[in-house]
Amino acid sequence: MTIKLKKIVDKLDLEILHKSTDYSKIDITTDEINRPGLQFCGHFNQFVEGRIQIIGAQEWYYLNSLSPIQRKESLESLFSLKVPCIIFTRSNIIFPEVQDLAHSYNITIIRSNDATTKLLTKLVSIIDEELAPTLRMHGCLLDIYGVGVLITGRSGIGKSETALDLISGGARLISDDSVIIKNMDDRLVGKSPEITRHFMEIRGVGIVDVQKMFGIGYVMEEKEVEIVVELVDWDESKEYDRLGLDDNYESLLGINVVKFTIPVKPGRHTALIIEVATKNFKQKELGYNPAVELNNRILAARNKNL
Repeated sequence: MTIKLKKIVDKLDLEILHKSTDYSKIDITTDEINRPGLQFCGHFNQFVEGRIQIIGAQEWYYLNSLSPIQRKESLESLFSLKVPCIIFTRSNIIFPEVQDLAHSYNITIIRSNDATTKLLTKLVSIIDEELAPTLRMHGCLLDIYGVGVLITGRSGIGKSETALDLISGGARLISDDSVIIKNMDDRLVGKSPEITRHFMEIRGVGIVDVQKMFGIGYVMEEKEVEIVVELVDWDESKEYDRLGLDDNYESLLGINVVKFTIPVKPGRHTALIIEVATKNFKQKELGYNPAVELNNRILAARNKNL
């Protein structure tokens, strides 16, 4: 996985002071970012090429203390290496030697108004999100009682209609139809493709703008996926789980997520069942399993009658 340097610059609205000839092709492959203070002093042991270089206030003041000749010699040792770009923070003045070396070595020079720590946080956040393992799933992602619920099932089974029913009852929409899921530090974070964010397709009605229709409180940008609810066609010949003693799971990007399989047929209030499944999940998370409690009562009653 990679992210284009151009995408990072555009997202953070950074100022480009010198654009290398290959600027649009530069790929960033790691969230590890280097502050080259030691390199300015000639220490290059374990220096890794390919990392973004940040010249913060400390590095800038050190360079500013040098004579132009010394500064050029110190900077040239860094420019001669394969670095994707060099970013100056706090809107610091760019030394003439930097401009000269940028042209000579074809290195992109960027400037940010942010303090170094703030910029580093933003950079790592954007790069981590882009480089995270990603999965795109067909379904609807909702926030129901604070739990991220991914509703899946075959096309036409009623995912969007069920989601709309849940939204009218207070749930919040993250994405309809297509859900982008990323593994972020062993958390599955789901969001909508930007082009379809806040929109739903309801058969017989058309496109619905949930934010405009229900209000901003009924939509979210992203949510951790904690439950998968698969809607399936009711099959009279199939035996469905009626107790729920043991949880079922679905593996997404190497992480097991609790899964409920809900058969759908006329007369069943699917949205209400999903709400109950979500509340049941929350109870189990707090240590209470109603199926186990009922089983214990039955065993206690049986032992009492012996």
